[in-house]
Amino acid sequence: MASAPPLLCLLVAAAHLAGARATTTPEEPTATAWGLEGPSLSPGQPSPALEDWEARAVPAEASEWTSWFNVDHPGGDGDFESLAAIRFYYGPARVCPRPLALEARTTDWALPSTVGERVHLNPTRGFWCLNREQPRGRRCSNYHVRFRCPLEATWGAWGPWGPCSGSCGPGRRLRRRRCPSPTGDACPGRPLEAQKCVRPTCPGCSSKTCKCPNHVLLGSVVTPSGRPLPGARVSLRDWSGTVAITDAHGTFRMPGVCANSRANVSAQMDGFSAGLGQAQANGSISAVVTVVLNKLEKPYLVKHPESRVREAGQNVTFCCKASGTPVPKKYSWFHNGTLLDRREHRYGAHLELRGLRPDQAGTYHCKAWNDAGTVRSGTAWLTVLGPGQPACNPQPQEHLIKLPDDCGQPGSGPTYLNVGLCPDTLCPSPAGSSPRCGDAGSRCCSVRRLESREIHCSNYVLPVKVVAECGCQKCLPPRGLVRGRVVATDSGEPLRFAQILLGQEPIGFTSYQGDFTIEVPPSTQRLVVTFLDPSGEFMDTVTVLPFDPRGGGVYHDVKAMRKKAPVILDAGESNRIPLGEMQDEAPLGELVLPPGAFRRADGEPYTGAVEARVTFVDPRDLSSAAAAPSDLRFVDSDGELAPLRTYGMFSVDLRAAGSAEQLQAGPVAVRVDAGQIRMAGHVEALRLWSLNPDTGLWEEESGFQPERSAAARARREERVFLVGNVEIRERRLFNLDVPERRRCFVKVRAYANDKFTPNEQVEGVVVTLVNLEPAPGFSANPRAWGRFDSAVTGPNGACLPAFCDEARPDAYTALVTASLGGEELEPAPSRPRPRAATVGVAQPYLERLAYRRTDHDDPALKRNGFRINLAKPRPGEPAEAKGPVYPWRSLRECQEAPVTASHFRFARVEADKYEYNVVPFREGAPASWTGDVLAWWPNPQEFRACFLKVQIQGPQEYMVRSHNAGGSHPRTQGQLYGLRDARSVRDPERPGTTAACVEFKCSGMLFDQRQVDRTLVTIMPQGSCRRVAINGLLRDYLARHPPAAPADDPAAFSMLAPLDPLGHNYGVYTVTDQSPRLAKEIAIGRCFDGSSDGFSREMKAEAGTAVTFQCREPPAGRPSLFQRLLESPATALGDIRREMGQVARAQAQSTGPLRTRRGRAQQ
Repeated sequence: MASAPPLLCLLVAAAHLAGARATTTPEEPTATAWGLEGPSLSPGQPSPALEDWEARAVPAEASEWTSWFNVDHPGGDGDFESLAAIRFYYGPARVCPRPLALEARTTDWALPSTVGERVHLNPTRGFWCLNREQPRGRRCSNYHVRFRCPLEATWGAWGPWGPCSGSCGPGRRLRRRRCPSPTGDACPGRPLEAQKCVRPTCPGCSSKTCKCPNHVLLGSVVTPSGRPLPGARVSLRDWSGTVAITDAHGTFRMPGVCANSRANVSAQMDGFSAGLGQAQANGSISAVVTVVLNKLEKPYLVKHPESRVREAGQNVTFCCKASGTPVPKKYSWFHNGTLLDRREHRYGAHLELRGLRPDQAGTYHCKAWNDAGTVRSGTAWLTVLGPGQPACNPQPQEHLIKLPDDCGQPGSGPTYLNVGLCPDTLCPSPAGSSPRCGDAGSRCCSVRRLESREIHCSNYVLPVKVVAECGCQKCLPPRGLVRGRVVATDSGEPLRFAQILLGQEPIGFTSYQGDFTIEVPPSTQRLVVTFLDPSGEFMDTVTVLPFDPRGGGVYHDVKAMRKKAPVILDAGESNRIPLGEMQDEAPLGELVLPPGAFRRADGEPYTGAVEARVTFVDPRDLSSAAAAPSDLRFVDSDGELAPLRTYGMFSVDLRAAGSAEQLQAGPVAVRVDAGQIRMAGHVEALRLWSLNPDTGLWEEESGFQPERSAAARARREERVFLVGNVEIRERRLFNLDVPERRRCFVKVRAYANDKFTPNEQVEGVVVTLVNLEPAPGFSANPRAWGRFDSAVTGPNGACLPAFCDEARPDAYTALVTASLGGEELEPAPSRPRPRAATVGVAQPYLERLAYRRTDHDDPALKRNGFRINLAKPRPGEPAEAKGPVYPWRSLRECQEAPVTASHFRFARVEADKYEYNVVPFREGAPASWTGDVLAWWPNPQEFRACFLKVQIQGPQEYMVRSHNAGGSHPRTQGQLYGLRDARSVRDPERPGTTAACVEFKCSGMLFDQRQVDRTLVTIMPQGSCRRVAINGLLRDYLARHPPAAPADDPAAFSMLAPLDPLGHNYGVYTVTDQSPRLAKEIAIGRCFDGSSDGFSREMKAEAGTAVTFQCREPPAGRPSLFQRLLESPATALGDIRREMGQVARAQAQSTGPLRTRRGRAQQ
């Protein structure tokens, strides 16, 4: 079963490529053989320069290039990069519906004209190169292509007209069109168009005045899945009151309704939206009708208003869009919390404000309504600039970067340089009056001008470019990216080929290793993702993944919970299934399924054997928090997201024994042991909830009532049970929860090392807070968790929601952890007692919070988290007014708190590394990218990270430096791109051997995208080291791809970096991603593992290495070489000759196999 999805994908992909090869013959009509306007070419004639074609073919409109694509490799007939295959492999969202132009280059970044090959290009179909058209003896190179897409959002074609409304007489029909915008902007105009239409003339009677005594109307009321609905109220149009009520089978009978009347029948039922159906004659005196009722669903926001910046006098449009059943039609808009007059502003889902005034600045949000409830949108900020007020201050803000250690004064500590920073703020659009949801051209405050500086270090000059001026310029819309891996909670095995759903929409599958990549849709505030296991062994994993809305990438480890082993039930008897199987703990409750409770999907009773799998997520097991579904939120009566405190979740899977047929059941009683719920007021507030997998929100199913049983009283049973009822139908995941109003926010920051320097904060760290039960002795459930939340750190840290209490500090406690790409971060220490300056929290508040790192009581435990009391700040206490715990209504104060305010701290463990870029770039903020030929990352839409694995034979750990300079490009040759330092890591299984994963700048196109540069990379361990071995495959590759690097020092390794992504066999690890941070984290994980598809945080020093050094440290008390030469010249020179001989022999052994192979080739 697990192999079916990938096999299907491969077959479909093969069909795409086969179709491309079959349809791209040179004789068929195309735009031209090489472009849109160029002449037809003869076989063997090279194609003209693509730049010439581009200049003639690209319309003069706002557009941008996509990233590069390569789906085919030359072989057989040639190289085929069809647009259909690219859309299949990379997803339809990666290329716009109507590309304007196409560019193709070889994988060595050469133009077809440069290599003398004839190719075919068509922006609407793709690229192809045929071997039979090339000069004699030549075959097509391996090409990759990119497309130029318009920035302006444009409508797709109109769809067909729908049916005419009504059964007779005048009506209307509708047609729709889609707006496939690659930037997420809305298209101008309406998506819907109406047209009048006419049905046949209505007969001269209605259901009210015309009856046929001998005729009958037979009908049924069902759900979309076909389940009958008993007790539905049925009425006829133009007829007052209820005419019939459906029976136990969901059917009804109406005598006297004419068979050919085409009567409109409506049905209503509590908990469902009203439905309408039209009677159809099935005989001379009878008619039938089926009315489908959808279950009421609260509205859910799928588009939130976005913050805008405008100048006074301009216009602005805010947009909301909500889904639900029925679809919400009523919207309300609020400015600074005050309801706006609907008649004055004439708003609906869109709010348009014209001729803006300064007093209209502030916050805006909307509310959407339907029959099931209301929902509130996120808050958007409107900034109105007065005349002459700049949106972007040209003076850059301070941004300090750390210089290399040898660039400062000896003994003075690290040296920092202010390179400047342009704030990530929005600018008004040039027109500022577009009546559309998205701005036509996004503009933001970014770098306008750089200046070159030189820093004089100990024995070299370090170049640097600093920000000299900021200004409003066009910027790319942020694209949030989430990558991760889904593994089993119990065994760690990957969830292979699981289907991924984004809401209701399938977007792909996990890989063989359980990996996944999701691009966050624009205007998303909650990313709800579902992973469906094809084998059926795991629960449906519904999770809400935090992401960076500014466009940075985030990595998540998702845990999937294995279903419990099935038990066989008799459908004709009463069955009880316990909830909770904790050792030495009583079950929390049980499910009671009465006789005859099971039904098939169509409502027919089921009487055979039932295979039941009930999986309980028990909060008393602290490890289960990682696998708990969703994020325990619901929409309250005010339409706002509110948290829940759980007492357990359970998944119910009922199937007919021996088959995969899914069964339904109801009513099912849920009995909960009231003695297990000890928090004051929670027994009365406990509710039963079900999870909406599309929204990731919990919706109330029923309340609980104390069980009243005469038999129980007769037995004088000590335990008291609460009983609730539920129907097990479409939804299979349930929750025993209590809404909690005592809420706070906790401020957390992450740092590059344990010095906690303010300008070395780390973004993109996933911080998780698990609410725990109080300390022993407080009247609540011991050793249990109540809820959990995660957030991603930005430039100002993260604020995590949590339950808290003001009167009793230990009423709620929390466990807080942090991770970055699989790496666990360490919080500030607390032994022997926490220090305010280290933890980051001022006294006496720190004492009240009772901060304890996880190793506080036992140093042998892991140091990956801390526990605190969630003591709500008390009014009138100045020490508690500035964090780290903030009241629920002070979210903005928490988010904007300065670094000097109290906060909790995490630091990276793998902190022994250093990065320096000549052109500064903050990897957590892609908007900070600046176009420059010396930029480390030349393409802001696609980031390629390259690492080299260096093995070191020596008694300790060593720092390894990577020096990266221009190697072959005439504009950058000899100029520095940047430096990278990494400390080698010990291999736990090989004493005396360490290895370092050192980043180097990948070769390839520079910012100008016209010529490649082979980066000159020099690897130098910082110590008394000599190079003793080079990977044979890597050395052979470098020899076959000139030019060679200049003669290098035996204490270093130099190369002109390869253009190809080689892999672990060469000791080179390359990962391309839309996020630089994710690309580096994945590449480092592969480098540690020594494989091209694995991931590890434990160094395997001898797997997949590129170069080996041997380092020696003089023994303690041994005189230096200078002293030894003075005291005993002959002995010292003998030692030197012996050491050099050992190195020479090691090098000969490593080159021997290569020389043998070359000799055989010459023979």
